Amino acid sequence: MEGPRSTAVIVVNYGSSALLRSNLAPLSRARPGLLVVVVDNFTDEREAAALGALGRAEGWEVVLSPENVGFGAGMNLGAARALERGAGTLVLLNPDALLSPEALDALAGEVEREPSVMVAPRILRPDGSVWFEGSDLYLDDGRIRSRRRRIEGARVEEWLSGACVALSAELWKRCGGFDEEYFLYWEDVDLSRRVTRAGGALRVASDVDVVHAEGGTQGDGAEETGQAKSSTYYYYNIRNRMLFAARHLDDDAVRRWSRQALPIAWEVLLQGGRRQLVTTPSTLLVALRAVRDGRRIAREGLRRTN
Repeated sequence: MEGPRSTAVIVVNYGSSALLRSNLAPLSRARPGLLVVVVDNFTDEREAAALGALGRAEGWEVVLSPENVGFGAGMNLGAARALERGAGTLVLLNPDALLSPEALDALAGEVEREPSVMVAPRILRPDGSVWFEGSDLYLDDGRIRSRRRRIEGARVEEWLSGACVALSAELWKRCGGFDEEYFLYWEDVDLSRRVTRAGGALRVASDVDVVHAEGGTQGDGAEETGQAKSSTYYYYNIRNRMLFAARHLDDDAVRRWSRQALPIAWEVLLQGGRRQLVTTPSTLLVALRAVRDGRRIAREGLRRTN
């Protein structure tokens, strides 16, 4: 690597070494000398060995975590290694995202020109439809909608998807990286808010495309609406909505979000279609547990402020 503006691509692996072989290896081969840091959230010895062999073959830095610490904590480990190696630009990437060399150059170039901007590409599904081109968080109830569907007059905050996002090492340090309490989901909503609170700005580079490839690691929304998702997806999406409220909002807003917890949990479940509620009725119990745990977090937050 040369100079303070060198770029690092950081990926968190959880049982996804096959995806990395097909999605990430072509990128690093096309950009010799690119610093690639892969953090392995431990699944089993076989996967750790497979990733280690792949990393050695491709020239990646592999960071082995002895346990699954979650997406945000894994990214923090990878960013720490990249900063040790002198990276000036960090590109955070999901294992199931296909980032072309040209898209990498475009994202890194925007960050190098404006180090206080965190930038995300437009993210497409494999069929070419848009999965992400900017998202809004509705502050009155905690719902999330595409920026294209923004309701006029609503109080919203924009946020960028962590599936692929680039920022400077300086901005990463200023905002403090990911909050590790989220484990999975909503950590990118949280990071986006803390970036803006640290004086940074958010931008979607709509002329830069990344494909969110089939075979996502947690059924995290890249597929069409109506396809059943994992219990992990449902639990943390529902629970962490209230974690975000407790972290960032005033007491009145926390109470409003808590009152909406059940209807919004139902909306999250319906993203996977109604059929799953018949074939896998335990999904309802997962959602109820997430609502319970989220409300508990909210109550604890309210007690601390009173």
